[in-house]
Amino acid sequence: MTIYLDYAATVPMPAEVLKHYTNALKVVGNPSSIHSFGQEARQMVEESREAIALAVKADRNEVVFTSGGTEGNNLAVKGLYWERNKDFTSRKKIVSAYTEHHAVIDVIEWLEKHEGAEPIWVPVSQDGEVDFDWYVNYLSQNASEVALVTFMLANNETGVITDVKKFTEEASKYSIPSHSDAVAGFGHFDINFSDLGLSTMALSAHKVGGPVGVGALLVSRATKVTSLIQGGGQERGIRSGTLNAAGVSAFAFAADKALKTMSSHNSHNRKLIDQLRKGVLETVPGARFSRADQPSLPHNAHFTFEGTKSDSLLFLLDQAGIAASAGSACQAGVARPSHVLLAMGRTETEANGTLRFTVNTNTSQSDIEKLLEILPAIVATARA
Repeated sequence: MTIYLDYAATVPMPAEVLKHYTNALKVVGNPSSIHSFGQEARQMVEESREAIALAVKADRNEVVFTSGGTEGNNLAVKGLYWERNKDFTSRKKIVSAYTEHHAVIDVIEWLEKHEGAEPIWVPVSQDGEVDFDWYVNYLSQNASEVALVTFMLANNETGVITDVKKFTEEASKYSIPSHSDAVAGFGHFDINFSDLGLSTMALSAHKVGGPVGVGALLVSRATKVTSLIQGGGQERGIRSGTLNAAGVSAFAFAADKALKTMSSHNSHNRKLIDQLRKGVLETVPGARFSRADQPSLPHNAHFTFEGTKSDSLLFLLDQAGIAASAGSACQAGVARPSHVLLAMGRTETEANGTLRFTVNTNTSQSDIEKLLEILPAIVATARA
């Protein structure tokens, strides 16, 4: 028996999305061509653009299609930074938190190394909350030197949701552009791009059951970004390249399906997560839930297990037919502790022994019971 509990990593494509995608792939034509074949593909793209805009309450012209969340975050952070410094100004500071996804952190650190940017990492509490008072105080003293601020809507590891609107409102007082990585949050709670006051926001299709390699960057009408890719000038000149018409169509279809069923799915997922959280804390000595009871993703349960290492836990779970993930990244074959938990003040030992379980409507109560049945022994074996 195989139990998939890694829906935050990728959501298997539902049958109806796959059918829609397969039919879309049959459409012949480059969306930039003026003949009828090209215009059929263009119509599919523009209908998809409208659907994504409606999904996040944005203007259709604010939707720029990309290859996914990583490209969207790169385009936003680099593009905003370059745009703010194109006239040789001294806006070198980028304000963020070290609990961000590597698709944001690594971009900031690249700009530090190659462009002279200065990362400003806002402190984070033990429960994963970004210190808003510290942020307000910092901007009040350094706003003229800040190129942009960037804070994710929901943390991909711990599931903690951030009230991004109050961060963007503070930045707007000083006319500082703001970006948000919304990849982990999209499809799990209502997102209103216009109301959030963001300059840019990244989305990814495969997190809501769409195809891998497709995403979108929302760019507000008042925002200018410097392009990463030069070429044919597609997507308002922000992101050149022949559009993946079938991919964006499947993205829009999957997003629409996810949002229409969000309420019932969230109710189902919360019950399973409550069951899992209670069961783990009752049956596994030394287990710790990684967040408090603040707003969080309904399908996410993240734990640390004292005296273990994530790679051992994952190997043993996989041997038992259960797929999960860890908070640690594996770079160049070397396991590293979760940078998110380190930023939250956990020790390196604590940050080394993490597991993230994420559920879906395909997950049953019996799946959680099976996990709870075998997890105590797996943790004990990992400790040994």
